[in-house]
Amino acid sequence: MKGMRGDVISQIEHVYETRYPHFLRLARGIVGDTAAADVVQEAFASAVKSRDTFRGDATLETWIWKIVITTALREHRNSRREPWSDRDVDDASRWRDDDDSAVARALIAGLPERQRLVLFLRYYADLDYRAIANVLDIEIGTVGASLSAARATLRNRIEEVVSS
Repeated sequence: MKGMRGDVISQIEHVYETRYPHFLRLARGIVGDTAAADVVQEAFASAVKSRDTFRGDATLETWIWKIVITTALREHRNSRREPWSDRDVDDASRWRDDDDSAVARALIAGLPERQRLVLFLRYYADLDYRAIANVLDIEIGTVGASLSAARATLRNRIEEVVSS
């Protein structure tokens, strides 16, 4: 069993080394820039500590995504910061054209939590529908429906911002 544990640790290290920017981007979307790196570090430390609980029902990376999201959401709930506030969405219409990324962040911030997470996992983490379903403990069809709803909402809000 000891050899297996070492192998899992090396696999966790490999995921960390190759996918860290993706995990960091997702964490930033949930807890903001200041706490994101700490959240990712804490999540990977948790993955190493709880490696014996990895059953292999999904890929190791999917399991780690779940830990990162859980850690980030816990941090978000424990902090006073509201990275996904409605105020950001209201302010989006006042930004200039050169602030496109800020506008996009604000529009995404206005989505319901599941839609935001599905969107991040699909487009920032580049996970497929099955992996997203595993990470969020939802059905594959729910992933598709959530992405579709998120895109429709964003499309409508972009049209509102552009026409105002």
